[in-house]
Amino acid sequence: MAILQRIKSPADLRELSPEELTELSQEIREFLVAEVSRTGGHLGPNLGVVELTLALHRVFESPRDPILWDTGHQSYVHKIVTGRAGDFATLRKEGGLSGYPSRDESEHDFIENSHASTALSYADGLAKAFQIQGEDDRHVVAVVGDGALTGGMTWEAINNIADDTTRSVVIVVNDNERSYSPTIGGLANHLATLRTTRSYERFLDWGKSVLEKTPVVGGPMYDALHGMKKGIKDMVAPQGMFEDLGLKYIGPIDGHNIQDLEFAFQRARDFGSPVIVHVITEKGRGYAPAEMDEADRFHAVGVVDPDTGKPITAAARTWTSEFSEELVAIGDTHPEVVAITAAMLAPTGLDGFKERFPTRTFDVGIAEQHAITSAVGMATAGLHPVVAIYSTFLNRAFDQVVMDCALHKAGVTIVLDRAGITGDDGASHNGMWDLSIMRVVPGLQLAAPRDGLQLRYALQRAVTITDGPSVVRFPKGNLPDPVTAIRTESYGDVLFETENPEITIVSIGGLVAEVMSAAQMLSSQGLRVRVIDPVWALPVAPELISELANASIVVTVEDGLVDGGIGEAIGAALHNGESTASVLCLGVPKKFLPHAKRVKLIHQLGLDGSGIALSVSDRVRAIVR
Repeated sequence: MAILQRIKSPADLRELSPEELTELSQEIREFLVAEVSRTGGHLGPNLGVVELTLALHRVFESPRDPILWDTGHQSYVHKIVTGRAGDFATLRKEGGLSGYPSRDESEHDFIENSHASTALSYADGLAKAFQIQGEDDRHVVAVVGDGALTGGMTWEAINNIADDTTRSVVIVVNDNERSYSPTIGGLANHLATLRTTRSYERFLDWGKSVLEKTPVVGGPMYDALHGMKKGIKDMVAPQGMFEDLGLKYIGPIDGHNIQDLEFAFQRARDFGSPVIVHVITEKGRGYAPAEMDEADRFHAVGVVDPDTGKPITAAARTWTSEFSEELVAIGDTHPEVVAITAAMLAPTGLDGFKERFPTRTFDVGIAEQHAITSAVGMATAGLHPVVAIYSTFLNRAFDQVVMDCALHKAGVTIVLDRAGITGDDGASHNGMWDLSIMRVVPGLQLAAPRDGLQLRYALQRAVTITDGPSVVRFPKGNLPDPVTAIRTESYGDVLFETENPEITIVSIGGLVAEVMSAAQMLSSQGLRVRVIDPVWALPVAPELISELANASIVVTVEDGLVDGGIGEAIGAALHNGESTASVLCLGVPKKFLPHAKRVKLIHQLGLDGSGIALSVSDRVRAIVR
């Protein structure tokens, strides 16, 4: 790591020879494998952008020239060369390096994005601001994965960027044929055509070998040939789509050849108008286990053996795997059920359904809005779509859930993985918004199952709902031990009960183990406690409100926002019914949570067993006074 130790800022890269850059690339890959295998994180994407990142920082002057990463999980190399290599042991740990760009960490991080297809809009705004402020010599670079180009927001931004040719915006399309898994859609097919059109590249290789031997004029002639945008290039590479949009196009460029990359970036920088540089990279490059992983090229890993890439500990049963199995079983008996993913087939557990029912599985790319409305179209024609996405990404499709799905009373099931506190991936990935958002949607039914068995039951019921949208949400991670109900009532399952309970705790979703622990603690203090799990949390059942109306204290616990959450809905209903119950709502506060382990955040927020018990005890003491 001799060269890597000398790199403290991007300026240090500009002092290196081509040979040293090659050695540095190897050192960075070895560093990434060693560090990320210990902490977990996005390994494959960063192994693929080593040379790309070095070339960008040699040509552009960050932070004066902002370099924006879409999505931010490919920014590890950027962090390394901007002085943060020494902090990688803390990656994704509490108080340590974020797994995404972080403005608190470095002046080189302009945005804190980890939701795809946003960087070009940021770039458009930055470039406009620089122009208005008379800083026309500043350049804005946005690195987008080929998967991000399947998102509609990207094309909205491109439309605006191309509309003004006086601003310097460089769009780097990092084309590795993948987002999580191989990229799909018409745009992917277009890029594949460019990748496989080698006649132009062969012509350039021939021209370079001949012209470089020509004294004086050979170099300039090759530069001119390489920069051609019409004529010969259009005959051998169908990149016209980009130019039709008003954007100059350079590429395809070998994303692992630093000299070629620098040449392309210099031309794009000096052009002074919006330019697309199309770069071909290999996700997971240089690490054999990743290169052999055809599923997602080690997109994200936990703690693994650096030599083999195998997990250190055996994989446990997860919420996602339970959903995956049940959906396949449902597919066998419900031929109308189809599955939709937004570029996350395996992460959301739909890979099993696709293997069993390939013609009934649809990957729409990073296009959650389209996913929901397309599902409405399918439902209108008699199918029952199951749209599986991460909870945090549902935020993007709220309008479609309301105006397309709910308004049309379409039988669409939305399955939200990673609901609630997720932890390691930080503020943008916590699925803490969905309960508050979905609460305002007319006719929507939402289940928050407490364990794997209840997840299966909820999914079975959801696919039979045909008069409006249904939602099934569950958290990230391993399944908890099942909790058997003492009895089942019309308002839900009674999980814990002492004689003549004065305190009723309503447990919403995956925090049931903590709620049960709290109930035991409170009971040991002599308090009379009952725990109810409604399972189907929305709409709030009138029977539940009637049951709670006579309790002295009602406590709601949910893995979502307190503001606008299920607890508030229950409290409002009790108040409107003139109940005298004291209502205590526990959940996630309205703030962005730092990255840390889920269990640590739950403890800090007082949502573990001891924290819940303490909050309830405090309420009891306040009432007694």
